[in-house]
Amino acid sequence: MRTVRKIVAVLLLGMACSALAENKDRPSRKAFKDCAWEKISDAAAGLEAWVMRCDYGFRKINFVFENKSLAIRYSDGGAKPEPVIDVIDLKPEEPYEAGLRRIFAERTEKNVAARCVLAPYTDDKPPSGVKRYTFVPNPAYQKELDATASPDEVPDPPCGDWGTAPDGIQYFEIHPAGTVRKVLFVRVGQDEPLFDEKTLKLLPPH
Repeated sequence: MRTVRKIVAVLLLGMACSALAENKDRPSRKAFKDCAWEKISDAAAGLEAWVMRCDYGFRKINFVFENKSLAIRYSDGGAKPEPVIDVIDLKPEEPYEAGLRRIFAERTEKNVAARCVLAPYTDDKPPSGVKRYTFVPNPAYQKELDATASPDEVPDPPCGDWGTAPDGIQYFEIHPAGTVRKVLFVRVGQDEPLFDEKTLKLLPPH
């Protein structure tokens, strides 16, 4: 009798663990009104994401993959979708943080990149195992910016389009080390996004 009970207990524990694992594969928050979550992925980009498909009647919103980027598409917003997450390759054996510095320098004006430094992004807690970074002005550059800042104006991004954003949220993201030699550049924007930034998943190469 005790053996039977043990077997039943083990089976129930296994079912509970399986259900828990399945429940983890879901968005981290509820969908907005008139929207529904769907999981999409792209092998070429190497990314899996939960995104919202929205139908407001006068406007429909969905997401597509283009050129290794996840992009948001508005039915009334023109023909070209707007990239919100870029998947960027690292070089073979390139350390992650060194890769971020290279990627930033390649996409930023030389005189600006020279005055900005890599820093942890600390405005929001990342998912377990994930690290977030941004590029911010070095102390001397920040002192210059502070001296000319106006409290009535939103300044231009001091480190260009790939650095800290005064009027929104964006950052680089490093996922746990493994076989995936990629990093993400995530543009959250000003409000809670229509994609789930907390459950992004890099896919291993095929």
